[in-house]
Amino acid sequence: MMQTRDPKRKIFLIATEESGDRLGSALMKVLRQRLGDGVQFEGVGGRTMAREGLETLFPIEELSIVGFAAVVQQLPKILRLIRQTVDAVLEAAPDALVIIDSPDFTHRVARRVRAKNPAIPVVDYVSPQLWAWRPGRARTMLGYVDHVLGLLPFEPEEYRKLGGPPCSYVGHPLIEQLASLRPNAEEQARRNAEPPVLLVLPGSRRSEIRHHLDVFGATLGRLQAEGRAFELMLPTMPHLETTVREGTASWPIKPRIVVGENEKRAVFRLAHAALAKSGTVTLELALAGIPMVTAYRVGAMEAFILRRAIRVSSVILANLVIGEDVIPEYLQEDCTPEKLAMALSEVLTDTPLRKRQVEAFARLDQIMSTGNKSPSVLAADVVLATMRKARR
Repeated sequence: MMQTRDPKRKIFLIATEESGDRLGSALMKVLRQRLGDGVQFEGVGGRTMAREGLETLFPIEELSIVGFAAVVQQLPKILRLIRQTVDAVLEAAPDALVIIDSPDFTHRVARRVRAKNPAIPVVDYVSPQLWAWRPGRARTMLGYVDHVLGLLPFEPEEYRKLGGPPCSYVGHPLIEQLASLRPNAEEQARRNAEPPVLLVLPGSRRSEIRHHLDVFGATLGRLQAEGRAFELMLPTMPHLETTVREGTASWPIKPRIVVGENEKRAVFRLAHAALAKSGTVTLELALAGIPMVTAYRVGAMEAFILRRAIRVSSVILANLVIGEDVIPEYLQEDCTPEKLAMALSEVLTDTPLRKRQVEAFARLDQIMSTGNKSPSVLAADVVLATMRKARR
């Protein structure tokens, strides 16, 4: 591939979570292919960005803070890291600042950078969920973001309607991982066999897991008591394994706990149905073709705030992408063993609910298509175009 003869370009990237670290790494790889030795990376990132040559300003584990009380307790540290990052960006004076997800941190950095050096173009990779709540953020972002890279196909239109910065749909990283989510012939045979494999996904954070394990355990006990046969599997990550094992110890039916990303994908390829906490995993399950029931429980204060803030008919990501509410969701007081067990019985057997989901999920490839370019290539296209525009 032909390399540019431009002088060395400096790109500052900020990713403070593992998912953002993976996006940043893929973007860095494409930018290096395009610019060769003519690019220099600085910023904040994790292990995968480090493998692409980024020396992080601080370990991203310093920002793995969950829960309102923990955030308040750690506020001086968070503010110090924001100031440290802003100072580093200003000192580097990069050709572009790419902020990746984690808006509570990255947007605070971007706003301060824009105020002190408006010449640095800012690209936001992964839109905040302003289509779900706090839509006023779109206009606010216009003041410090030059371009948004959307992971979901409906986001560009949302930004246009809300008067935000330009937004381009670059594609969700999951669309590059379909082969690892979908069964081969042998796995499909197990997916269709008896007893059906039922996945349980209580969340990716300890606080989420604690909110969901008891009600999920009671739901599964109820299904078993009703004579419903199933093979239960619970995929989780290494840092959550102890929490999950302790939380499921009292369940009336013990799940087979599988640990790690590859193991999770392996059981996705076998699963007949799933009970999941709402979130990105609903899109992952839908792309894998797994009918599901979703649930969400939070603390009383958070529920009070969310009820008044949410502006969409569904909080299920897969429903929003499909454009219709095909996946049932049971939130807060509706999240009961009785209601969840009844809905799960439907998706475990050949019912209209299950059939409707399977048919809707089959449309996702077309809905989420990015043509013949990968998300990281499309993202790099926008970053480079934004840099060129800023240099004029």
